[in-house]
Amino acid sequence: MPSDSFKALVLRRPFETIEAAIETLTDDNLPEGDVLVRVHYSDMGYKDGLAITGAGHRQIVESFPFVPGVDFVGIVEESNSDSFKPGDKVIATGWGIGERHWGGYAEKARVKAEWLVPVPTGMTMRQAMTHGSAGLSAMLCINALERYGVAAGSDILVTGATGGVGSVAVMLLHRLGYRVFGATSRAEEEPYLRALGADEIVLAKDIGDIPAQPLLPERWAGAIDNVGGATLANVLASTAYGGAVAALGLVGGTNVQTTVLPFIKRGVALLGVDSEKCPNKTRIAAWKRLAEVIPDGLPASVIEEIGLDALPARAAAIIRGQIRGRTLVAV
Repeated sequence: MPSDSFKALVLRRPFETIEAAIETLTDDNLPEGDVLVRVHYSDMGYKDGLAITGAGHRQIVESFPFVPGVDFVGIVEESNSDSFKPGDKVIATGWGIGERHWGGYAEKARVKAEWLVPVPTGMTMRQAMTHGSAGLSAMLCINALERYGVAAGSDILVTGATGGVGSVAVMLLHRLGYRVFGATSRAEEEPYLRALGADEIVLAKDIGDIPAQPLLPERWAGAIDNVGGATLANVLASTAYGGAVAALGLVGGTNVQTTVLPFIKRGVALLGVDSEKCPNKTRIAAWKRLAEVIPDGLPASVIEEIGLDALPARAAAIIRGQIRGRTLVAV
């Protein structure tokens, strides 16, 4: 291939359905941006699954052809920005990458400099992408709970605990000294969650499949909710006085049938967490803390590594809820 040629997973929509295939592109095909990055790793999350399959209540990708991939890490090849120079190792997450702007499922990516942060000292590029947006989001949730006053030693619930964000959150919370309750729809995943540091296992149906209640018995000081919908409503109703819930997921629905009682009777706080457009100063601090709390990276049991050609099948599986842990994409 010519020196500016590279492989990419390209989405096209010739008719009503999305088609995904590996294609050879050139630098001229890439969208505008200040920095050209040679991509080493990407990952797969629920949003990537939606983009590739076209599933969901709204289509993630609206213009075609398109290269998906919400996250990536790599080495700068060219830069028109004073912030980065060739040879720098950088991470890209959020900012519409993989949704409105071509993403990381390609050997090269061109993005705006302000969308990039440096790989933190002590973290490899592979480790960075085993975390990806999932690890960043988990760390942001914990930081939000701590700012509200939910201290180490407290009981914390993690819903969707076997997913990407949930798996990292369980491990982080355990290492930070919390007592972790991992909620999962699959009882057979108990050994996996306990290996990550979960102290107790909660069946998801016991939270999300019961009618929403204004208040339930107080069970935990805080929670990280990856599900939304009825699950979030009942998590709020069962959070202890003065506790807080960090919410960032919607796989269980966007509508939350709750009342004001958890807020005015127990002083519970609902903390929205966004990793899409949070300031770079916040991102850099979260990435640094990830490197400090998990200096050895995620265990092999949490990670499955695949190539670009395996992405379409993986996307379908993640939409069906058949994936646990983190999917690393070796680009």
